[in-house]
Amino acid sequence: MIETATAINTLPYAARQAGFESPSEQLITLTYAQLQDLIKRAIEQAVQPLQDEIAQLRDDIGAMRSKITALERLQEQDITRVYQEVAYDRQRIAKLEHPPQKAPGKTVLTRAEKLEKYLASRPDHKANFETLRGHLGVNKARLNEAIKTLMDLSPGRYAIARAPSDKRKRILVMLPK
Repeated sequence: MIETATAINTLPYAARQAGFESPSEQLITLTYAQLQDLIKRAIEQAVQPLQDEIAQLRDDIGAMRSKITALERLQEQDITRVYQEVAYDRQRIAKLEHPPQKAPGKTVLTRAEKLEKYLASRPDHKANFETLRGHLGVNKARLNEAIKTLMDLSPGRYAIARAPSDKRKRILVMLPK
């Protein structure tokens, strides 16, 4: 092992003794044109990978721009769709909150006319709801429909009041003209 280390350490000295010079000690002669050509090739070799990389980056940028454009279009479509859905939802909510009033049917109109004639025929122009139900032969819901229709057809002509004898009972009153 010691012999190997000694041989390695004496190698540079032995090379100099044999006539070998280091590259820094050798003299090279070049003409101006050769030096220019050498520099030109060295620059081209150094710059070419950078130019290739720039070209690749430009291609990548072009591809990314097209992807961004496609994504922006897709985003616009999604936003438009969401806005349309919100508008439709608002319309549906408005219809639920304020349902369109449908015109009363023939039966309801007939009942309202019967109520009007009945109240007009009574001397005090009033009747409690139980009496009106018996006169029409309907349940509470149908009576309420008929009274509502009567009041809508002749606004300000009829009123609902509490019975003086029993505050729990309601009466329909025909108001004087």
